[in-house]
Amino acid sequence: MADVHNPATRSKNMRAIRTSDTAIEKKLAIALDQLGIMYRTQVKELSGKPDFVIDDYKAIIFVHGCFWHHHDCHLFKLPSTRTEFWLKKISDNVNRDHDVVSILSQDTWRILVVWECSLRGKLKLSDESLSERLEEWLCSSSGNAEINIHGIKSMFTSAD
Repeated sequence: MADVHNPATRSKNMRAIRTSDTAIEKKLAIALDQLGIMYRTQVKELSGKPDFVIDDYKAIIFVHGCFWHHHDCHLFKLPSTRTEFWLKKISDNVNRDHDVVSILSQDTWRILVVWECSLRGKLKLSDESLSERLEEWLCSSSGNAEINIHGIKSMFTSAD
């Protein structure tokens, strides 16, 4: 199937996609605020420019869009046009994510990835469930983890 937009319109649409202060990041910020957690956002000095840095817990939270970071869920759908381009772009993102987690883990940061599907859509977690999972991870001594529509699970890396 061909793209329904001309190249100029498609380019304009793609430029409008935000990389920070997105709706899903705002939702997570509200949950952290309600828990009374102090955090910094978009910290450029750390590898990967983490979405949230919680210094008191030596913890980092990334909010990943399911499409851009290739999450195996109902929100990910590979485009039927320019498939090779998208496969490479998304694969590069996944490889960069892995490298960033390894670098930060070696610096003794604990990393949590919160997937977009857990924050929006028909299968999203309730606000209460999201807060419980955030608090559970922050207060635990466990290492890297991720939150998706199924809850929280460990995320193993070479540095764990």
